[in-house]
Amino acid sequence: MKNKTNISRRQFMGFAGMLAAGWVLPAGTFADAGQIRKAIPKTGEKLPVIGMGTSRTFDAIGNKELLTRLQQVTRTFFDMGGGMIDSSPMYGSAQEVIGELLPGVAGDTNLFAATKVWIQGKKQGIEQMEASRQQWGIKRFDLMQIHNLIDWETHLETLKQMKAEGKIRYVGITTSHGRDHNELINILKKHDFDFVQLTYNIGNRDVESPLLLIAQEKGIAVIVNRPYQRGALFHQIKGKSLPTWAQEFDCTSWGQYFLKFVVSHPAVTCAIPATSKVKHMQDNMQAGRGRLPTAKQRVQMVSYFESL
Repeated sequence: MKNKTNISRRQFMGFAGMLAAGWVLPAGTFADAGQIRKAIPKTGEKLPVIGMGTSRTFDAIGNKELLTRLQQVTRTFFDMGGGMIDSSPMYGSAQEVIGELLPGVAGDTNLFAATKVWIQGKKQGIEQMEASRQQWGIKRFDLMQIHNLIDWETHLETLKQMKAEGKIRYVGITTSHGRDHNELINILKKHDFDFVQLTYNIGNRDVESPLLLIAQEKGIAVIVNRPYQRGALFHQIKGKSLPTWAQEFDCTSWGQYFLKFVVSHPAVTCAIPATSKVKHMQDNMQAGRGRLPTAKQRVQMVSYFESL
């Protein structure tokens, strides 16, 4: 990653407001030419706060029209400073599609490759992870995550060994189901992870306590999936006007409103919205620029959203 540390005055004022309100910002949060990045707590390596998910959108093998569009989406993602791409063997042909599209992206992509192991058994897990690596066409993954807690004890031992051998850089665990939260809480309290991935959005804030608090206390980077609640948030605001005060944190669309809410939480490292449309990718990436809402503004955002 490129680690420039130029921070704009407006970004500084936004962070100053959060500090004045008693927030503890992750070390390494900064803006580079307006782009917001946050540090991975365990290492200080910085990631853009908006990544790219591939669930549902990248299952496109055999669909030439969609593949062409996804190539443009991927190019836009990197052109606008994107870093993390997150996938899984669970997502149909998504990993094959990533491997097909990456060579078509020109220049320095700053790719942070993240996928998951999603199977029972040590041998099967190792084989699945190697198959994923070959599908992506990369030398190694930056982050390997245990998907939805599947056989997590077995895979955790494998991932620790892989990390020690330099075959992966970070170890993570994920869930997208509220029913697994209690188990995840216990796992995070007892074991050491670099990343945790979970569902969080303005309409579903269940993880704010205690999961996000635990992540902060233990220095675990947080990846947020379903920041739009699979599109449900847009149904709630259909026909409603964006509040004028959203301009105070450089927000010009509802999509940016939802994403800026998510990534402004001090525990959150990045969000991974998924899209197959260039205009949506452009809007997503714009959410990772300019100012973030302060703690006070976040309360205002929730209140306004819930009033609609």
